[in-house]
Amino acid sequence: MPAVKILFWLAVAVPVYAYLGYPVLLALLRAIFHHPVRKRAFEPSVTLIIPAYNEADHIAGKIRNSLALDYPAGQMEILVACDGSRDGTPGIAKSLGPDRVRVLDFPVNRGKLATLNDAVRQARGEILVFSDAPALLYPDSVRRMMMNFADPEVGAVSGRYTVIRADEVGIGKSEDFYWKYETFLKVQESEIGSMLGAHGHLHAIRRDLYPFPAPGTINDDYVIPVSVLGKGYRAVYEPAAVVYEEAREMAGFGRRIRIMAGNVQQLREIRGLLRPLRVWPLFCFLSHKAIRLAVPAAMVVALATNLFLLDSQPYRTLFWLQAAFYLLAAIGALIPLRPRPLLLPFYFSMINLAVFFGFYHALTNRRRMSWK
Repeated sequence: MPAVKILFWLAVAVPVYAYLGYPVLLALLRAIFHHPVRKRAFEPSVTLIIPAYNEADHIAGKIRNSLALDYPAGQMEILVACDGSRDGTPGIAKSLGPDRVRVLDFPVNRGKLATLNDAVRQARGEILVFSDAPALLYPDSVRRMMMNFADPEVGAVSGRYTVIRADEVGIGKSEDFYWKYETFLKVQESEIGSMLGAHGHLHAIRRDLYPFPAPGTINDDYVIPVSVLGKGYRAVYEPAAVVYEEAREMAGFGRRIRIMAGNVQQLREIRGLLRPLRVWPLFCFLSHKAIRLAVPAAMVVALATNLFLLDSQPYRTLFWLQAAFYLLAAIGALIPLRPRPLLLPFYFSMINLAVFFGFYHALTNRRRMSWK
């Protein structure tokens, strides 16, 4: 059955390229094409925007962390934008650092993008830095990011997201591994030309380049940094600007669905990479973003077509390897396997299962998904 074999190997090639081939290709390309950012000490005026919805448990720690950043106090404004919070978040924020912290207390919960857009309109800094309430920054993170803006070619910068206390959560190690893997990709993309997307917990843009995305946009941390490419600027990654957060348990599946719905929504952004044609961002978009949406379907096709090829020993072996992978994933969903690497099949299956739900949310126009 040559047609079935071709379909099987095409299906196998999709996840292999998406998760193994692309990183290897990036590393090779970086060795040939290296475009370093011209960094230097740089202290422009900065507005740190903290969007918050019912963040009473985190906002005090976030503000104290922000006030302790190693950046000139006179050059950094801290702006807390409360999106219709009902748990006392605005009051807590107003009680801390009144001389350096401004609180925008919007009475109605409208969604993250509407809140960000209104906060930007009131921001005073030349550079806008966005950071979510549950995430904390290393003291020098903002300073490290600003060094990139000394290069006039740079329009947006992402910090590096990391997970702490990974051992305390069942999938924490897998989550930590995933973000280290994503960091590797973003570093390579950035040093060759520009990255696509930022870490939502910490990214920055020149204020006059802010695109004011539509309120229905899900993945603002993609749309905002990528918008600078169409204006002739680079979006780069700064691995020394660290933002960290505690690992989360299975509530992460809902977050994964939201991310995947945003990734589906991002497909429409390809139009901006075609006219005019921007070869490197388009290549990264197809290899890093678009192809991953095809991985879950390819996994199903690979398993289904493998069933028609069991009369050959090599294909029987491949079938049992797939079966063992999915069995580990199913067991990992029920019990905390040890050692922790045994949870990787579960984590990988979980993030790909979320793609199907993401398509449902995006295609049924359920775009105003909750955020925290």
